[in-house]
Order: sequence, then structure tokens, then C-alpha cells
Amino acid sequence: MTLDSCNFQGKKVIVRVDFNVPLDENGNVTDDTRIRGALPTLKKILADGGAPIIMSHMGKPKGKVNPKMSLSQIVKPVSEKLGVPVAFAPDCAKAADAAAALKPGEVLLLENLRFYPEEEGKPVGIDKADPAYDAAKKEMKARQAEFAKTLASYADIYVNDAFGTAHRRHASTAVIADSFDADHKMLGYLMEKEVNAVDNVLSNIKRPFTAIMGGSKVSTKIGIIENLMDKVDNLILCGGMTYTFAKALGGHVGVSICEDDKLQLALDIIEKAKAKGVNLVLGTDCIAADKFANDANTQVVPAGAIPEGWEGLDAGPETRKSFAKAIEGAKTILWNGPAGVFEFDNFTGGSRAIADAIAKATADGAFSLIGGGDSVACINKFGMADKVSYISTGGGALLEAIEGKVLPGIAAIKG
Repeated sequence: MTLDSCNFQGKKVIVRVDFNVPLDENGNVTDDTRIRGALPTLKKILADGGAPIIMSHMGKPKGKVNPKMSLSQIVKPVSEKLGVPVAFAPDCAKAADAAAALKPGEVLLLENLRFYPEEEGKPVGIDKADPAYDAAKKEMKARQAEFAKTLASYADIYVNDAFGTAHRRHASTAVIADSFDADHKMLGYLMEKEVNAVDNVLSNIKRPFTAIMGGSKVSTKIGIIENLMDKVDNLILCGGMTYTFAKALGGHVGVSICEDDKLQLALDIIEKAKAKGVNLVLGTDCIAADKFANDANTQVVPAGAIPEGWEGLDAGPETRKSFAKAIEGAKTILWNGPAGVFEFDNFTGGSRAIADAIAKATADGAFSLIGGGDSVACINKFGMADKVSYISTGGGALLEAIEGKVLPGIAAIKG
């Protein structure tokens, strides 16, 4: 069943969204991107004459009630965006009466799911090394199933529109789906778009395909790098990873971030790229700084000849040119992770060069997918969100999908 083929008239619909939005110290939403992302799904249900019951997590309260992470803080902005008053259930597991009282066209927002440890389904207060851990885990799984059944009991139909949590087998993202048959559970519009965007990049590849992987550690991206090796024509590895590769190739990296225990892994990646005919693009020069600060003294040096006491904080001018060359002719582009410490305005140049090249390629007909918190923050910082094909809302979920893993939140609905 799809959202478009379903008529929600007279139905109560429990919708998992990702309203884990940033708040300031006064509880005001500072970025409403995630709320806006869920509006098409919620408005479709309302337009049909259905009643959405919205559920989400916020932050990491670790199974305990924390007023700073209460969804009561977002009732007003959600009401304003939806254009209808939103009622609030202060306890997500005791909302049966509020759900039963809902009339067509009315909306109910449940309190933070993660105030209950059952949502994540992990035993609390017991170490994995404890002999009693397995029994505690089994007991928690049973409690998670009951919690999911309680949530399911509020509604006739389940919709998952939270791609950002699709890689987790939580009560609200996967277990709840067991309570609904195939005609009464479906992906929301945002989830469909995310799944299609990943499909476009991984299954419907138009060549050349360039992937840009940034980030500080090779170790956290190894699964993705290895999966991409079989798919890409050009693979750009940038950010902090640069210096692990530079050192592996016999260079000196000063006090730059570097995984000394992953030098052989870096060399293996270089060899694997050669064997598979992948054009591996690494940083050849960098902007080195004498301290980790925006106002640091800087100099342009080879990535493998950084003076003692200095650290590489951004891609250098020659590296930016080689990145742009690998991006501008591409027809499929994936970007995850910045090229430098873009949070400091003086070290945004490398990431900006990547963004500019992606925008140019997109204008020339490429499909560009930007995913992962830092890359999205980069694109937004540069005011270039409208210059790329698709910006993913899912960090970990997107990376696991790229890695080729099955996402529980999608499998629970699609099988």
C-alpha cells in the first residue's frame, strides 16, 4: 500500500516522524527542516478526512522523563505549520483515551517516545559483560513488543515517515509494523523520497559516478568505502581522513588528526581502488594551522609535509582543483562529509569548492545526493540547498543504506 493509493477518510493514522529538532535554551525551534519535511504526509491524511496521531523522539533521554526533551515544546510550531490545532498527550503510553476521542481532521502529538526505555529496547542499568545481561535483554524485547502494541492500538493505519531512524529496530520504527497487515502500513512521502534518492544513487547509476567521503576517521567509513568501490568511477576521500592516507604513504602530518592503527588499511584502500579501476582522489596539499581555531596562523603545505606543531584543517588549492575536476563531469554524485573544519569560517574553502562543483554538475544534468549532518550543514551554510538534487534527512540511516545494509524501518513495511 502507498500513501497515494490509500483513502484515510474516517481513519486514525499513527505516523512516526522525526521531530528531533534543535531547540534554543528557551525551547524555541531553531531549525524546522524536519517539521516541514513531514508536512506533505500529515496534510494528505488530513485532506482525506483522517486523524493523524504523531509520534517522535527528541534527543537521548535514555528512558527517563526529561522536560528539556519534551515534545510539548513543539506543539505551537507544529500547529502553525499544519494550520490546525494540535492536541498533546503528555504520556505516549497512556494516550488511548485521547486517541479514541480524536475526530476526523484533528491531530494528536504524543510525548517523547524515548522517555520509555522500551522504545529503543535496550536493557537499562546493566552492563553487557554482566551474566544477567542476556536475560535482561530478552525481558526488554518482550516489553518492547508490548509497548509497540500499545502504540498500535491507537490507530487503524501505521505510516513511517522517519528516515532518520529507519536504521534502528525501535518500537515505533519497526516493531509496531507487526501489528498491521500490508494494506494498513506504508511509507510516508519523505521516506519514499529518501528510498528513491538512495536507489537513484546506488541502483540507477548514470556515469560517471563520483562519491565524496569526508570525515575524520577512515575506520567509521570503511564499510561505505568498500561498498562504493564496486560502484563509483571517482572516489574522493577528504577531511581528517586525508592525513591517515598521507602518513601511510610516508608523509609527515604534524599534529593533524590521524589513525595510526589504520595506516595499512589506508594502503589497502589505495591498492583496491587501483585493482578495480577506480580513480581515487586524495588531498595533495592542505591549509595547515598552528592551532585549532578560526584565528590560527595558516600556511599552504603538501598534505604529507606538515611542520611539527601544525595541523591540516582544510583542503589546499591544488586539492580543490582535483576535487572539482572529478566532480564537474559526473552524472551521479554522492557527498557525505566536509573537506575541512567548515565550522570555522576561515576553513570552509575546501568544502565550498566541493559544493560549487556539485552545483555546477547538477545544473549540467547530474543527480546529486547530499547526506550526513555535516554535509547538509555545509550546503545550508553556503545557501546552496536549491542547487543540488536531493538533501537527505537521514545521517546514520543514509550511511547504512549506502553500505548496502537492510534498514529495519523500511523492511518492516516493504518486507
